[in-house]
Amino acid sequence: MTRDSEKITVFTAKKFITMNDSQPTATAVAVRDGKILSVGSLDDLKPWLDAHPHEMDRSLEGKIVMPGFIDPHLHPMLGATALYADIIAAFDWHLPDKIFRAVRGKPAYLARLAEGVAAMTEPDEPYITWGYHNLFHGAVTRADLDEISSTRPVFIWTRSTHEMIFNSAALAYFKLTPEQAQGHSQINYEEGRYWEAGLLGLAMGNVSPFIFKPQRYLAGTALNGRILHFGGLTTVAEMSFGIASPELEWMAPKKLLDGEDTPFRTYFIPDVQTPSAQKGLQKAFEWVESLRETSTHRLRFIKNVKLFADGAFFSQYMQTVTGYIDGHSGEWMTPPETLEEIARIYWKAGYQIHVHTNGDLGLDLVLDLLQKLLTEHPRFDHRFTIEHFGYSSPDQTRRIGRLGAIVSANPYYLYEAGLKFGQLGLGVDRASSMARLGSVERERIPLALHSDAPMAPAGPLILVWAAVNRFSSEGTVLCPEERLSRHQALRSITIDAAFILGLEREIGSIVSGKTADFTVLEQDPYEVAPETIKDIPIWGTVFEGRPFPLPAGQGQSQP
Repeated sequence: MTRDSEKITVFTAKKFITMNDSQPTATAVAVRDGKILSVGSLDDLKPWLDAHPHEMDRSLEGKIVMPGFIDPHLHPMLGATALYADIIAAFDWHLPDKIFRAVRGKPAYLARLAEGVAAMTEPDEPYITWGYHNLFHGAVTRADLDEISSTRPVFIWTRSTHEMIFNSAALAYFKLTPEQAQGHSQINYEEGRYWEAGLLGLAMGNVSPFIFKPQRYLAGTALNGRILHFGGLTTVAEMSFGIASPELEWMAPKKLLDGEDTPFRTYFIPDVQTPSAQKGLQKAFEWVESLRETSTHRLRFIKNVKLFADGAFFSQYMQTVTGYIDGHSGEWMTPPETLEEIARIYWKAGYQIHVHTNGDLGLDLVLDLLQKLLTEHPRFDHRFTIEHFGYSSPDQTRRIGRLGAIVSANPYYLYEAGLKFGQLGLGVDRASSMARLGSVERERIPLALHSDAPMAPAGPLILVWAAVNRFSSEGTVLCPEERLSRHQALRSITIDAAFILGLEREIGSIVSGKTADFTVLEQDPYEVAPETIKDIPIWGTVFEGRPFPLPAGQGQSQP
């Protein structure tokens, strides 16, 4: 059968929001072979329909249809492992079949942790929990965990995922010794704490065989796949592939997320810091170059890489110019001279570089690096991407634009941490202006919103809600001048999210020639009150022209 003889499917809806400024809305879209053929009204489509076989699909009538939602920075691997753990967090966590209720304060946290340990049935199985945050749960150390169990391995994966805390039995189980920790600035063996390079460079290698145990990892991947679908996502990007174990990380997606019934595609952006340290710069580069050959239809590698500058946001390891109220220091995930050495290799090779940076001192370092790279080896349309964009100064936003960089931001930081960081960490002024997205919009810098899931729920409408309202967890508005406009926020989960990944010619808007990916809503996000955007029900998605409705009654609103 030739392409021109393939049957056309016509989808009709109350409104298609196209994210195409030349034709912002439509009521009918013709699709052939998974691609958008024509957009408009049924009358507009008539020339196509008179000339070719076609069928009508009226399942979306009465619905609001947007381009398929895109999350350009999340972590399916972490979601499959962390969210499959026992979740004890300071805020409710809604999963498709269960809600983990919030726990606050150290006594309540330890009591809940003890319940989780007591519920274990396998005698030698390690117990893992995710969600701990010291500012909400108090300081928990190895000694506290030893009181809960001196025999069962117990370890905490913190809310940031950049730190783990082990009891004595877990240190022994995972063969983490005081000799290995000797002199390491990001390990406190006495307290059982491993963070940043201490975790990624040492402990994670020992822990990975457990958290990626096939039965556990496969079950977690299936759960995470449902979470992504319930969020209305049709494209996601794993923004740190290979950070723990490339072989283990690839196993479950290849087995579970590559089939015809998976309603989304995954792009894998490799972390290049870890393989550079393990293999050396040249062998790491050769490994990254080889990855694109392994791409499948739904699991894809593109010419993008991920680097790390300063430390995690939630754990307050980001590097800041003014410092922290309690006097502690931030951390570098990569020594600055090493970051520059690695970045130069991929810059010269034409890769799009994404850099994790959270604090204003970290951002200074990253922008200085970009300026140096541009001077040494000029590039056009390089799309050097600032990932996370936690706290920045007003002047830095303008500098981002002057250097041609772009921003992929997590607006959810403000909701969970804005008030707490104002009192314990940054001070009210800096904490209130985290995720300075209004400034980014005013400077006309391309902007995407991401969840960094599980750092935020994998729900793009939640990110839009957070960005346009800037609510704290107690409902107050923090720095309203940095609110994002509703239109820009919706662009930032569709066409601008595609731009951040270099995929705007393929996805992100409802335009002839692009892939027929749609997210189907029950209400118009332009019409509802801004504080209710996160509560808009999602009917389901259309992926490459095929409808994937959500199971009736499934999905949860969060927060």
